[in-house]
Amino acid sequence: MNYNLLGNTGLKVSELCLGTMTFGGRGIWTAIGTLPQEEVNTLVQQAVDGGINFIDTANVYSEGLSEEMTGKALTTLGLRRHEVVIATKVRGMMGEGPNSSGLSRQHILHQAHESLRRLNTDYIDLYQIHGFDALTPMEETLEALTTLVQSGKVRYIGCSNLAAWQIMKAIGISTLNHLSRFVSLQAYYTIAGRDLERDLVPMLLDQKLGLLVWSPLAGGLLSGKYSRDNKSGEGRRKNFDFPPIDKDKAFDIIDVMQEIADNKNASTAQVALAWLLHQPVVTSVIVGANKEKQLADNLKATEVKLDKQELKRLDDISKLTPEYPGWMLERQGADRK
Repeated sequence: MNYNLLGNTGLKVSELCLGTMTFGGRGIWTAIGTLPQEEVNTLVQQAVDGGINFIDTANVYSEGLSEEMTGKALTTLGLRRHEVVIATKVRGMMGEGPNSSGLSRQHILHQAHESLRRLNTDYIDLYQIHGFDALTPMEETLEALTTLVQSGKVRYIGCSNLAAWQIMKAIGISTLNHLSRFVSLQAYYTIAGRDLERDLVPMLLDQKLGLLVWSPLAGGLLSGKYSRDNKSGEGRRKNFDFPPIDKDKAFDIIDVMQEIADNKNASTAQVALAWLLHQPVVTSVIVGANKEKQLADNLKATEVKLDKQELKRLDDISKLTPEYPGWMLERQGADRK
């Protein structure tokens, strides 16, 4: 297991991060997973034993139950709090009232307190806004997050599912007003869905923000359970067909990954994860599991090394169709590299 700096900070996080969306199971989250506490404890211990020091959750996952179960696992297993990096999020609906969602100062400060209670901890290592709130000025959001950092309840702040222009606006506001700055972006990225390479990847590299990848297996489509001849599968996508994806292109990619996997005595999922781990912009890849066998397979992805020829084959089959202004920037900028 390798450990990477989280953006432009001195904090090191494991290249694989344990995702907790399968913990508990309430409401819509039952389609993702319904793991009981005992199995959660087993997965957390397995992750730590495999070198993972990074756990990602969110207040909305199973309506707060995921955070509770994560906190109980850490306590039950006797893990040293300072050796585990805990990330959680705020933004989603956590009640029926008019102020039960969003990124207002009121909602952020209340939900931070609630997350700390559920996680049974004194501080959150990485507190991320879970999306954009068009009704709340970014200044208000960043001021509230800065208050949490200054109080010691939060160590670093990050964002998730934002556009490049929104992140740059936030960075500008933080710089101008001496507020805490986002250190990372959590975003959807997979070899079968490389959209963020158009604008977000250049911005992340330029601003030295870390990238935490969610759904690296495209909602399970790249897990090995699906193929051109077996499109229904038995995994998560059977009941929760998300994120949206060009499946015909994905199956072309799977064909190449399967050939590489067979040559390396690896799984298709391991090749998909390994491809991400070879991307310079990636800080950590979030992996979730319903079974120990799944997590064990994912952990082995850190041992899969792809050579230049294999990376080129994977790039050729999965690369984005050029769009403006990208192709013009590439053409005009060729003489200044």
